[in-house]
Parts: sequence; C-alpha cells; structure tokens
Amino acid sequence: MPTNDDLDALRERTIALALARMPGDGLHATALPWLRLIRASAPAQPVPAVYEPGLVLVLQGRKRAQLGERVVHYDAMQCLLVPMTLLPRGQVLEASPAKPYVCLRLSCETQALAELLLDADTPAPADDTDAGLQVAPVTAPLLDAALRLLQLLDSPQDLRTLAPLLQREILYRVLTGPLGPRLRTLVHTDGVTRRVARVIERLTQRFAEPLRIAELAELAHMSPSTLHLRFKQLTALSPLQFQKALRLQQARRLMLTDGLDAASAAHRVGYESPSQFSREYRRLFGAPPREDISLVRATTG
Repeated sequence: MPTNDDLDALRERTIALALARMPGDGLHATALPWLRLIRASAPAQPVPAVYEPGLVLVLQGRKRAQLGERVVHYDAMQCLLVPMTLLPRGQVLEASPAKPYVCLRLSCETQALAELLLDADTPAPADDTDAGLQVAPVTAPLLDAALRLLQLLDSPQDLRTLAPLLQREILYRVLTGPLGPRLRTLVHTDGVTRRVARVIERLTQRFAEPLRIAELAELAHMSPSTLHLRFKQLTALSPLQFQKALRLQQARRLMLTDGLDAASAAHRVGYESPSQFSREYRRLFGAPPREDISLVRATTG
C-alpha cells in the first residue's frame, strides 16, 4: 500500500513530465491523438467551454465546471469523467506561474471500452439519467499508469505497441473504481446516456444544418418529448439550445484561429441573420463578437 509520501512523489514526477511538454498555457497535443495536456498559469473568469468525451486527470491546481444548476469542482488528484460532449461554463480557480493548473485529458474510445468490458469484471451500469459530469479521486495505480504513459512519449518507437496497453490499463483503473458504473453507461447500447450521446454526435457533426427534432428522436429511439426531457437532464440544455451553443463556439474558433470576420463566421456556422448571431453571441460570451475576440487576443498575447 503506497503512503501519502509515495503518492506525492509520484504526482511530482508526473507533473514534471507534463510541464516539460507544455512550454506555455493552453491545450497541447501529443503524439497520441487521444492524449492532450492542459496548462493554465492564472485563475480565470468563467467561460463557456466545450468538454469532449473523455477523462481529465488533474495533477495540480483547481477548476470548476457549471452545467445548468450543477457545479462540479475538481482539483489536484481528482479524475473528471465527461461521458459525452457537454457545454458547461469552465473556470480555473487555482493556478499560478509557480504552480500552474496541470491536467491530462484522455479521449474515451467506445470500442476500446467495449473490448475491455468483455474481459473485465466491472460494476453494472449506473442510473444514466444523472447530470453528465462526475468526479472521483485519482488512485496510485491510475497515476502510475499515467506517469508511464507520459514516459512512453519519449520513446516514439514503442508508442504503437505499448500505448494501447497503457490506454487499456487506465480505462481499467477507472472502470474498477467509483466512476466505473458511470463509465460503463457509455457502451450500454440501450441506455439513456448512449442514446443521447448519439444525438449529440449528430448535432456536433451537423450543427450548421437546420435542427430536425423528429430525426433526432428517431436516432435516439425516443419520442420527441422524451428526447427533450432526457437530453436536458444530461446536458442542462434543450437540443436547440445545445445546437446554438455549438454554432457560437465554432464561430468563435473560426474568428480566433482562421481570422474570419463576424459575418463570415456566422454564415459558416448556419446563421442567416448577422444581427441575430451578434445578439446570441453576446448572450453567451458576454460581449459582441469583435470586442470578445479582441479581448481574447489581448489576454493570450
């Protein structure tokens, strides 16, 4: 049984490896498409965010996410499970240049989970009508697997063979812990979570198209009224609200990374009225498009 000192030493080694791969703040890709690293050196105001399906292992610092009325805090040595694409307001609460917020983000691949469930003795699926975000402590075996995964990034010749084994081990550690029943709902084909997740996948792929609730209900094998209820239980938004938020997030990305003006970005994501786009953008981000983009650029330098 590892002591607290052993766990602290393991965490410090993992933080050092993660920081060595993150020269600055932000989201950092790795050689593994399902593994990304995140760093923040200062607290921030709450901002609308896109949380993709996966696991977030927090190594240092503290953050909160608000999904409707539900607020989830996750700090050092906690694991956040995101079972489907969700649109909370995220906020870094504790971070500094000396001790930045550091986390590992691993995508959840349904196929890998399904294969693991065939072999592992894991808990039954949870009640899958709960709000989407769940948190549990990071255990020593889980942290050890994460450390070995970061070490593996320095051996590119071994990635193809060993990375899937470590991915499987990490998923196993989560499946056999407190988050196991919730994680299992991701591959429970007939469960509410999986059916709503299919609808979210469709919305994510076709957010610029007109919303057809009857088509989405058929995809989920639910009536339109049941889909609306279950969708809101899990995401805190209606399908229409979710689509609007996706459109606005994508438009913001286009303006920030591709240099599009507001009218062009609005048209690209499916808005016909620039004035409607500007009103809804301000409602979500707290400022009109041009002002918001200028502020983000000035803040990120």
